[in-house]
Amino acid sequence: MIDNISRVGFLAGATRLRRIGEKLQGEGDKLYAELGIDFKATWFATYYTLLQAIKPLTMQEIAAAIGFTHITVKNIVREMEQNGIVKIKPNPGDARSKHVALTTKGQNLLPKLQPVWQSISNALEVMLTSGHPDFINIIARIEKETEKISLVQRIAEGNKSSVNIVDYKPTLKSHFFKLAGNWLLDMLDGKLEKEDEFSLKNPDKAYLETGGFVFFALLENKVVGCVALKRLSEDKFEFCKLYVHPEIRKEGIATKLIERCISRCKENYASELWLQTTNALKDAHKLYDKLGFSEQKSTKEMHILKRTQKIMCLKLSSSR
Repeated sequence: MIDNISRVGFLAGATRLRRIGEKLQGEGDKLYAELGIDFKATWFATYYTLLQAIKPLTMQEIAAAIGFTHITVKNIVREMEQNGIVKIKPNPGDARSKHVALTTKGQNLLPKLQPVWQSISNALEVMLTSGHPDFINIIARIEKETEKISLVQRIAEGNKSSVNIVDYKPTLKSHFFKLAGNWLLDMLDGKLEKEDEFSLKNPDKAYLETGGFVFFALLENKVVGCVALKRLSEDKFEFCKLYVHPEIRKEGIATKLIERCISRCKENYASELWLQTTNALKDAHKLYDKLGFSEQKSTKEMHILKRTQKIMCLKLSSSR
């Protein structure tokens, strides 16, 4: 049978995600049934949320915690109640809502569920990362975009330009110095270090020819940012020369450039991503902290610049 849905591209994006989800949930239900466990895959998010709660939750609280609609949560909770997994009681503080909590049967399911969840998690990691090693973070970025601006709003605003992150190509070479080079010259009072002199003018030789990468941020086809991903070893990288034009530094472009570095590291099954910075770049430090970097002693493969005052590393989970 011809898959007409797949042929329409992005228009069927949500449909394809839904059919993947339904297929995986169906296989999950089959696994639980074969193991004799009274549980359904669609209950997982609600069950797990109630498991972590220190008190009974309302339907609204569950819906907010897992990002489902109120009616979806209500239907799931009713199913779980019918199977003795949860109990529903009046909310003494609000007659319009109900309190939901796990029953003793529901709590006693956990020891049976945990090893099954681990097996499912391991299998899903292999399956989902076959699409991309950074799949989980890609999903997180998509979720963030859907929350930031709705589909209806995007359509109403028309084809508003968005930022594109692209790989190095010869026609973009000169922009590397125009962006990062001029910034460093200004920051260092016109005195570049030897490493800077070479890499800023020759990003292809400094990074690409040694197994690294260079990325540029484009806005309306104008180059507005850049970053280099330097290979330190077989499984370690360092990102450097991160720069975004000051007029658009609140648009999340630096985050997109770093996220591309992280994705490319995972594509190469790297275990660590390093960076060097100075104490003056406070806003940058906040971003690094938010993305999971932590201050570390330098790895032996790094060439430490004279201006460096702080070294950070992001540990990457990678599987082959």
